[in-house]
Amino acid sequence: MDERDIESSLANCESELAAGRAPNVKTHGFWRSVAAIKKRPELVARYADRVARIDRAVFVDRVKLRFPAMLGVALLSLGCVVGLLILWFAPGLDHPLRELAVLVGMGALLVCTHNLAHFVVGTIAGIHFTDWFMDLPKRPQPGLKIEYGSYLRAPARSRAWMHAAGAIVTKVVPFAVLLYALAVGCDLWAIAVLLALGIVQIVTDLAWSVKASDWKKFRREMKLAR
Repeated sequence: MDERDIESSLANCESELAAGRAPNVKTHGFWRSVAAIKKRPELVARYADRVARIDRAVFVDRVKLRFPAMLGVALLSLGCVVGLLILWFAPGLDHPLRELAVLVGMGALLVCTHNLAHFVVGTIAGIHFTDWFMDLPKRPQPGLKIEYGSYLRAPARSRAWMHAAGAIVTKVVPFAVLLYALAVGCDLWAIAVLLALGIVQIVTDLAWSVKASDWKKFRREMKLAR
């Protein structure tokens, strides 16, 4: 797309918003325009704020269950603390409570660290987050909504690693807790569960994430970085 096409696409979306309607971003070629803008830094400076306003309006219209991003970060951080405390106290419990505590602690870390990793790496890169949300029924798992202007202004390589951060942490957690479980003498069945969960996470990434989620976005942004 050239600049005339981008301008037309964004203007059409803005006209819909001015009329009180959420634009059909697919029909108006919004994301094709965004992809074209990413390739040219001078266009990022010109269009980032307009893209962010359209993206925000579409998000607010579509997603009803949303909260301030920092509330989500606080709750996720609390969940991580709870998970670590459960793991800390697990060795003092008798079998099989020890094994159950280790699995529960791992589960808390697995659920909470994914989005926190996105947040930490994104924040370091200068990417801001506006909401903690759940896009039902399309996306039942909670997520953090980026502020698209800051996302576009961040270097493509930084955007890529922001996407990858959550996926990497999700793979590390089960195996890190597995080593801990071995160190505190957990029964073999709990070790097997942790190993299976770790393998499932890897298989899920290979089968799905590279096509539709974090790793797909990582590869997209790394291509731009090159």
